[in-house]
Amino acid sequence: MRKIVLAATAALLLTPALAQQTPEERAAELVSKMTLEEKTTLMMHESGAVERLGIPAYNWWNEALHGVARNGKATTFPQPIGMAASFDTDLVEEVFTAASDEARVKHRQALEHGQSLQYQGVTFWTPNINLFRDPRWGRGMETYGEDPYLTGQMGMAVVRGLQGPPDAPILKAHACAKHFAVHSGPEWNRHTFNAEVSERDLRETYLPAFKDLVTKAGVKEVMIAYNRFRGVPCGANDYLINTILRGEWGYQGLIVSDCWAIRDFYAEGCHGYSEDAAHATAEAIHTGTDLNCGSSYHYIPEAVTSGLLSEEDLDRSLIRLLAERIRLGELDRDNTPWKDLGDSIVEGEDHLVLALRMAEESIVLLQNRDNILPLKKTKRIALIGPNADDREMLWGNYNPIPEFTVTPLDALKERIPDLVYFKACDLVDGCEEDILKRLRGIDIVIFAGGISPRLEGEEMPVDKPGFRGGDRTDIELPAVQRDILKKLHNAGKKVILLNFSGSAMGLEPETKSCDAILQVWYPGETGGTAIANILFGDTVPSGKLPVTFYRNVNDLPDFEDYSMKGRTYRYFEGDPLWCFGYGLSYTTFKYGNPSFVNKSLVIPVTNTGNVDAVETVQLYARLEDGSEGPGKTLRGFQRLFIPAGKTVNASFELTSDTFLWWSEEAGDMVKCPGLWTLYFGGNSTDLKQLPLDLSH
Repeated sequence: MRKIVLAATAALLLTPALAQQTPEERAAELVSKMTLEEKTTLMMHESGAVERLGIPAYNWWNEALHGVARNGKATTFPQPIGMAASFDTDLVEEVFTAASDEARVKHRQALEHGQSLQYQGVTFWTPNINLFRDPRWGRGMETYGEDPYLTGQMGMAVVRGLQGPPDAPILKAHACAKHFAVHSGPEWNRHTFNAEVSERDLRETYLPAFKDLVTKAGVKEVMIAYNRFRGVPCGANDYLINTILRGEWGYQGLIVSDCWAIRDFYAEGCHGYSEDAAHATAEAIHTGTDLNCGSSYHYIPEAVTSGLLSEEDLDRSLIRLLAERIRLGELDRDNTPWKDLGDSIVEGEDHLVLALRMAEESIVLLQNRDNILPLKKTKRIALIGPNADDREMLWGNYNPIPEFTVTPLDALKERIPDLVYFKACDLVDGCEEDILKRLRGIDIVIFAGGISPRLEGEEMPVDKPGFRGGDRTDIELPAVQRDILKKLHNAGKKVILLNFSGSAMGLEPETKSCDAILQVWYPGETGGTAIANILFGDTVPSGKLPVTFYRNVNDLPDFEDYSMKGRTYRYFEGDPLWCFGYGLSYTTFKYGNPSFVNKSLVIPVTNTGNVDAVETVQLYARLEDGSEGPGKTLRGFQRLFIPAGKTVNASFELTSDTFLWWSEEAGDMVKCPGLWTLYFGGNSTDLKQLPLDLSH
């Protein structure tokens, strides 16, 4: 009966005159008819129905970090840090187009069962575009790496894939840029931490990706972070929300709190910013946080009746919320263009092919001594290690639960009938006996090691050597694994390390004990197949590191220091183990002399080997003004497929964005005249230089 009443009421409301209204006009008319209690129920993530106005219940909280998450079966793509290693924005957009297709199917299925529960809607709190400034941060694996430009490019691809065409009558879904702003660990103090950074670091490093998603991609939601920024919680921070986000950038979309972040304003042991829930609610809404993930906004009536909050502020947020629900078709659910998408596309064949391609492109070949890879099947091969047959590890975090998963063991058993396999050890302890005895007669040992989402991630109850609360205290390989690799090497075995992690690892000793090292991240449900394809040369590795791989924690500044000094390839003055943008192939490439064609820089790249392969050409820039700015910063990249022995041109259009630099006078990033250097090559270290005089 309830569904019939809602449908009938909605039909009455959707008159021809109403259909001509803008979403904002229609929303304002609905809001004008609401009681204070009805308004309150619509401003939390678990929004109740207002049946008399034809507004159904809706739960705003859904996740799609790398596939529709936490709602059973869905295609599980590689963790975002792995997708970043592809440097392939077109493929990332395809991935999230597939994810939003699956989301629409799962949303329809929920509605057919009369459900509107958490993880069933079409408003997704992704992508995480915080800067991965320190490899110890457990949530860094959710991001697209340490570079603002790469993060922005990848984030915009996510938005395009999830939301669909921005001018469509009905939006496909919402994406959400999070966490705004200056947030990237530690996890253990995120509810109390106060981030202090210079205006230069703020504008040059922490904000550019958010600005890209807002001003260029039209992201529909922005999520505020847990931490304070310059003493004020982000959800009540007038400078971040009104001066920058809504003011300078002209953002018109929704602002949502991180989950229970408003409670952190007043809860004991947290920020100590607000005296109670009513004050926190008023401060957040007045500043512009429209939607509360949590329950603090239950105190809206108290805040209004006590004079802390005006209904004008309340209505402003409500109109935004309802207008977006109208744009998503949530008040007219029978009219959406995706209602006929078939159930079979969810984890269907086409999406599994896409997941495999993404996984292959994410894998980075870090070391290949004596060209041991690709493997020859004539050798006797063993697979050992704690991650060789762990399905859940492959899924990462904020993940779907796929029905189909291929581990390295699954994939290698198909290719090697006499494969020797045993676990050998756990991730951080539990070494088996007689490992070398069991490997007698084996030529090559593939060791599937690294860490796991059970050890790194969001605010986790983990307390093991090297790990604290989801973060890491040490970036090196756990000692039990390191010792096994050394024993294998000393016994004369050829060793191939598959390093599974969502973050950079200090693998300096492994460069000596291992003949080949592959960084495979958390590669999703087809990860085992992708790894096997790379190992045997069916696919040529093309991934590039989206983060710097330091040698050990001694290379890192204090974790709680948010200054960029000494951090990431842009400011690190030491000698990294492997630099940002680094990745080997099964061939080699030679960069020729650049030329200018119209407003583009053209760079010839030759494949000097005997296999067809992809090279990611990278363009960096620096203004030679003598300031304390980055040594260089990424300004473009392009994946080129180059047949063996052939030359293909990379072309970079030089725009005003290429020459953005911090200006003390402007207090922002602006196009700056002066003497510039452009750098280009296959990683952030081995680069050719091109000076440019843009003084006039």
